[in-house]
Amino acid sequence: MPEPVKKPVSAFAKKPKTQEAEEGSSVVFEAETEKPDAKVKWQCNSKDIAGDDKYVITADGNKHSLAIKAVSKEDANVYAVIAGGSKVKFDLKVVSKPEAPVEPSAESGVKPEQAPAAAPAQNETSTPAQEAPPAEDGQPPDTRQDLTGLFTERPQSGEVTVGGNITFVAKVNAESLLKKPTIKWFKGKWMDLASKSGKHLQLKETYDRSSKVYTFEMQIIAAKANFAGGYRCEVSSRDKFDSCNFELAVHEACAVEGLDIRAAFRRTSVDGKEDSGELDFSTLLKKRDSFLKSSNRAVQVSSDPDVDVWEILSKAPVTEYEKIAFQYGITDLRGMLKRLKKMKKEEKKSAAFLKKLDPAYQVSKGQKIKLAVEVANEDVEVKWLKNGQEIHPTGSKYIFESVGNMRYLTINHCSLSDDAAYCCKVGDEKCTTELFVKEPPVQIVKNLEDQMVMKGERVELECEVSEEGASVKWEKDGVELTRDESFKYRFKKDGCKHVLIINEATKEDCGHYKVKTNGGESMAELLVQEKELEVYQSIADLTVKAKDQAVFKCEVSDETVKGTWFKNGVEVKADGRVNITHIGRIHKLTIDDVKPEDEGDYTFVPDGHAFNLSAKLNFLEVKIDYVPRQDPPKIHLDCMGRTADSTILVVAGNKLRLDVPITGDPAPTVIWTKGEKASSVKPDAGEKGRQPTSWTVNDGDVLTEADGRVHVETTKGHCVFTIEGAERQDEGVYSVVVRNPAGEDTADINVKVVDVPDPPQAPTILSVGEDSCVVHWDPPAFDGGQPIIGYVLERKKLKSYRWMRLNFDPFPGTTYEAKRMIEGVQYEMRVYAVNGIGMSRHSAASQPFVPIAPTSAPIGLCVDDVSDTSISLKWRRPERVGSSELEGYGIEYCKEGTDEWIPAIEGLTDRTSVIIKDLTTGDKLQFRVRAYNMAGPSAPTTLAQPVTIREIMQRPKIWIPRNLRQTLIKKVGDTVNIVIPFQGKPRPIVKWSKDGEPLDPTFASVRNSEVDTILFIRRTERKHSGVYDLQVQIENVEDSAKVTLQIVDLPGPPQGLKIMDVWGFNVALEWKPPKDNGNCEISGYTIQKADKKTMEWFTVFEQYRRTHCVVSDLIMGNEYVFRVYAINLVGLSPDPCCTKDSAYIQKTGIAYKSPSYKEHDFSEAPKFTHPLVNRSIIAGYNATLSCSVRGIPKPKVTWYKNKMDISNEAKYRMLSKQGVLTLEIRKPCPFDGGVYMCKAVNDSGEDVVECKLEVRPQVVKDDKKDAKK
Repeated sequence: MPEPVKKPVSAFAKKPKTQEAEEGSSVVFEAETEKPDAKVKWQCNSKDIAGDDKYVITADGNKHSLAIKAVSKEDANVYAVIAGGSKVKFDLKVVSKPEAPVEPSAESGVKPEQAPAAAPAQNETSTPAQEAPPAEDGQPPDTRQDLTGLFTERPQSGEVTVGGNITFVAKVNAESLLKKPTIKWFKGKWMDLASKSGKHLQLKETYDRSSKVYTFEMQIIAAKANFAGGYRCEVSSRDKFDSCNFELAVHEACAVEGLDIRAAFRRTSVDGKEDSGELDFSTLLKKRDSFLKSSNRAVQVSSDPDVDVWEILSKAPVTEYEKIAFQYGITDLRGMLKRLKKMKKEEKKSAAFLKKLDPAYQVSKGQKIKLAVEVANEDVEVKWLKNGQEIHPTGSKYIFESVGNMRYLTINHCSLSDDAAYCCKVGDEKCTTELFVKEPPVQIVKNLEDQMVMKGERVELECEVSEEGASVKWEKDGVELTRDESFKYRFKKDGCKHVLIINEATKEDCGHYKVKTNGGESMAELLVQEKELEVYQSIADLTVKAKDQAVFKCEVSDETVKGTWFKNGVEVKADGRVNITHIGRIHKLTIDDVKPEDEGDYTFVPDGHAFNLSAKLNFLEVKIDYVPRQDPPKIHLDCMGRTADSTILVVAGNKLRLDVPITGDPAPTVIWTKGEKASSVKPDAGEKGRQPTSWTVNDGDVLTEADGRVHVETTKGHCVFTIEGAERQDEGVYSVVVRNPAGEDTADINVKVVDVPDPPQAPTILSVGEDSCVVHWDPPAFDGGQPIIGYVLERKKLKSYRWMRLNFDPFPGTTYEAKRMIEGVQYEMRVYAVNGIGMSRHSAASQPFVPIAPTSAPIGLCVDDVSDTSISLKWRRPERVGSSELEGYGIEYCKEGTDEWIPAIEGLTDRTSVIIKDLTTGDKLQFRVRAYNMAGPSAPTTLAQPVTIREIMQRPKIWIPRNLRQTLIKKVGDTVNIVIPFQGKPRPIVKWSKDGEPLDPTFASVRNSEVDTILFIRRTERKHSGVYDLQVQIENVEDSAKVTLQIVDLPGPPQGLKIMDVWGFNVALEWKPPKDNGNCEISGYTIQKADKKTMEWFTVFEQYRRTHCVVSDLIMGNEYVFRVYAINLVGLSPDPCCTKDSAYIQKTGIAYKSPSYKEHDFSEAPKFTHPLVNRSIIAGYNATLSCSVRGIPKPKVTWYKNKMDISNEAKYRMLSKQGVLTLEIRKPCPFDGGVYMCKAVNDSGEDVVECKLEVRPQVVKDDKKDAKK
């Protein structure tokens, strides 16, 4: 079982931190080690720093410091301090010195207040539309802040013709959202369009995974006139919300002459099919003009602009509303009734508040906000409420202030709990507002780091955010991580730190991990490698006797690892004597009945690992008797010669041991040589009679056994040649010569030293993509004596120190596509070569490169204009540009019938439109556009079909905007800027005139272009009113249009205000309309009164339409004067018309005279409201007759049978309850049948009601039986 991985302990008690310094200053980094005698080394960009004038390194016990003097921009690098096995990195950031603000000189002539206004003027262009002054906006800018801003593309207002289709598009970027956004479409304020989907409305939704953008579409099919109006689009995602308003205008189709009113009311669909099921009354009203012309029964429609329709409606009876609405074209009957109801209703002003709270406020979390209201009474007390609960002053959270009429509520240190509805209450009146607390986006302060771990180890991916308790989301390869059942992933929060913990990492855990907040994200890559194999027990040398058992045993750390046994470089196969076993981590090689030929070097090689375990088996031979004899020497070898099969392989660095069995009596002398025959070497004569010694010869030089790595040992029956740590130069043919007096023998042994290959050369990057690259390298110069199995590649980020392995299995080729990289980040690559022996050293790193993908193709390529020698093209930016900037666009064309694309312009253009000139008239050309960035050109966008270079003739046509089809009303002094588009080729001649006369340039300015004309009046006057004629002409073909301009001004004062009569508390006034109505209709008058004592004016009537009125409720004993203002579209007349005389209200008696009333006559003649009903009853059962009567006073009721009074008969009982009359007949008999009558009589008259009663006899049972028979 593997041992648990221990977390390394840092050698530092205090680590240096990243600092920021200005240029020219000094900075000091300090560190403290756990041990006082620890050796500390400082580095800059992985290079050691030596103390000099620039860098000062000091050490005092366990305190160490690095001081950098005269900091410059070049010192902004990554630094590190190393102690033992711990290394801490930190950064130095260098900022420029703040420059003193430059004061504007007096010579410039520009005041500080004028600078902001002058800046926009620099961006002006020479186009006529931009040179014209903008029209007055009339409304203050909207200063409300957008709380979230979820839309990346908002739906825009649009126009459509009746029967046409239109689509509104909204786009939402979901990259920073934790949940899919929800969208709603509304018409007006509250109508949800989700339930209206069907024949005329369709809602669609799409999602682009590459850009993470949701696209929502609302498509209106076969639009109708009643579809026009305001729409709203709302999108929400958890605590985020955004909305957008837009308008839809539906234009009426061209009117058809001779409209049949019966056909208009027929329920017929647009396509001619019957039973459309809808009657569009609004459309019928809009077509009234053409209907009235063709109908014999024409309705007289008033064309007088001075007719006030609302005044007519206010005087007309309710039954005439529909007729008047049809006559004057009012289609919204319900809105008309609401307006009539509110015409005389005055707006109620607040008596307690002069200035109320705004509808909503917004504040960032942690900031403070002050809510202010202005009250009418400065001594009044106010109450502040939060969500309906009164706020009491507690601590410094809420501060209440009262300054004059102003009342303030200050909220300090706003938090999310302060996001609520607030109310200021004065007595029974209150004003409310809503406070939105905006939470700042959570930023990632410390990013995730790439990690490479061994299989089974614990992984901790840690990041640090800017706020404690913030919510983060973890993803792996784009999939959100959650706590699964196996608790594989654990999420830990420690203040601002967030940690993702993976217990016992496996190969499946490799990938890109991303942490997201609402303000950013960070990504890191995790690689998991197999553990290195550890040897718990190695094999040992054995010495055994004949017939004994030899057992080689070893133990490794991984139970799944298999291996191979070798003897003298030859694989050992299991047979009857040799047994190979693998149980758990233990591998055994057992040899039974050991023989002399079993002696040799045994090696165990684990599969997939570049190392081996070696041991020697020595055979101990026991001789029973010895007969001295003299035999010639003999070498016993199985691998003699220079063939490949007889070559002995040895791994560089391992021990080369050549054990040669020899025989001979007496013991022969052994001579080893390399590179030449040993027969040319003679032993010294002094050696005779002494014990034979071993020596070797290398290129003719004798080397003794004491020389360095080479050792020669001779034992009885064996000669052993050993080289410790074989090297590449030890490769060659070794010859051994054995001699004794009986003769000699020679053998050659071919030795080949194999090694890991040399490192390849630095790889080169052939191409890059969005998240990938193609890398190429050359094979190494030396393969180590073994064929190259493959290559292993690694990459790292340029500013990182950690190399990440890309493949664990050797890659056989020399060109590799590396994927799963981050676009826009610089990387480096390096390569290892692998052969049967092991892996080489890494190559030099490649040149840094950045994965960048070409942009997507430009969109919307179309032809804007064509002439005889030129063409104008336009297009839109690509949807995806990537992290690299867009360098420009290339335009090419190709003649029809050829494949050669010719550049249309030199180089690239930054614009999204181009005019290509000097083309041949009549050529049919195809055009395409490609976008270029650092990665190269994008895919081309081509026109749908070739274009013929020829001028396109087009009739002149004026497109009058919708707002100019009716009278354009402007105030005196306003700016008029009328833009009217038109079409026509070649460029038409444009003429403006007023009242038949050409326009004088001093009267109005006219600017013309190829597609529109502009009428501009800088400051309007009354003389500019009138009808302006526009004429567009090409040769003999022309088109004309009229624009009516009405310049209005304030009216003059009314005339002749007189007091006509004074009675009681009332005064009758009368006046005449003003001479000057301001060039528009007088909409009403404002009448005011004033007491001559105080001369304070009070308004009596506003928007009063008549020229006479009665002022009531005047105070007895006071004297009054009156004045009248005229009102039109612009406003009140500057001066009023005042009465010359005054009106005195006489005092009268105060005796009360009660009014006399005539008593109402409530008498009413009797009348039966429910008559008697004919009945048929059975004798012997009680029966009742009922009716109801009404009358005042209460009538007297009498019952009759066959016109005989039955009131006093005991058989009958008469009942009366609240006008309901009941006659009960007790056990009637057949003689009680007849005509019954009820008579009601009072002083006002009488009434009679009667019925017929039939009494049937009972049926006896015997009679029933007989009837059945």
